Amino acid sequence: MSSKSATETRVIEFLACLRSQRNASEHTVTAYEKDLRKFCDYAGKELDWRRVEHQQIRGFLAELMGNGLSKPSLARALASLRSFFRWMAREGHVQQNPAALVSTPKLPKKLPRVPTMEQMNGLLDSRLPENAAFPARDRAIFELLYGCGLRNSELVGIQLDDFGWSNEVIRVRGKGKKERLVPLGDAAAVALRAYLPERQRILDVVKRSSSALLINLRGGSLTTRSVGRIVKSIAVARGLSSDVHPHTLRHAFGTHMLEEGADLRAIQELLGHERLSTTQRYTQLTSAQITRVYDETHPKAK
Repeated sequence: MSSKSATETRVIEFLACLRSQRNASEHTVTAYEKDLRKFCDYAGKELDWRRVEHQQIRGFLAELMGNGLSKPSLARALASLRSFFRWMAREGHVQQNPAALVSTPKLPKKLPRVPTMEQMNGLLDSRLPENAAFPARDRAIFELLYGCGLRNSELVGIQLDDFGWSNEVIRVRGKGKKERLVPLGDAAAVALRAYLPERQRILDVVKRSSSALLINLRGGSLTTRSVGRIVKSIAVARGLSSDVHPHTLRHAFGTHMLEEGADLRAIQELLGHERLSTTQRYTQLTSAQITRVYDETHPKAK
């Protein structure tokens, strides 16, 4: 798609709609664009969106599979085409959505492994390991991810004025820029009050200012990638699995609350899930853990 044909124009208009009307993240827009351009390359120069049929989309997915694309990536490519054709139909550019007639590849149900309550308490109740570059900040990271159930992107997006210290809540910007208020637990509040003076000391030394809560030792804002590295290195140093990442702590938040008897809809609100079905995965997770305990301990299970 070197020249701006009608084919490419529709894609550009759709991506602009994602940004302006749906508040999609840049990561999502980039993923949709990549998938749509792959389909355009597959369909060739004579592509006419009005003539695309479901058989052609199936052929496209088959080619991607033949090239070694994983099932989750195939499902995302199909979701991109479905969303694009749904928009095209709404705008009157096509009569129907051919991608709606294509079945989503069946994905294996992978439940995330989460640390136990004992493991999390052991990590948070002890001194951070020596590899923690900025201990006060790194403890605040763990307390906010696990204590508040935040996404990594939500955590790095927190600004200083997002805290309501009087009523002990944080304003969090979730997916689609939707905001929610999350309670700030005692442990997280203690960690933050220990971190904030250290944060200001670093900014004074490097002669910088920042409104972002989390900064590095040079005074710059932390990225999601940096948070991922910090979480993994500290978790591994404390004997947890090497596949621990920030979202693992969010899963642990939901799972442990459910195990302690929290209402599923309350957990949904705290996590900012749009659908209850997403939160219900924690029910599956708890059931899987119960089954494992049974298999490992009950004499008749052996």
